[in-house]
Amino acid sequence: MSVVDKVRDTRNFMEECLTELQKVTWPDWDQLKSATLVVGAFTVLISLVIWIMDKGSDLVVSWIMRIFGA
Repeated sequence: MSVVDKVRDTRNFMEECLTELQKVTWPDWDQLKSATLVVGAFTVLISLVIWIMDKGSDLVVSWIMRIFGA
């Protein structure tokens, strides 16, 4: 593949990208705020679940270590 072919392929790719971007339906401000709130709430929820699991496993490991005198 020559340099000219690579340049032509790159140009075709960029033109196709621009064509596809024109087809995109971008969210309005209300949809964007709503989606951001959902992502934030989900992140907090998952973080809380992971924290609870971490504390629970720490408690179990500490309990097992006390049983065996470590």
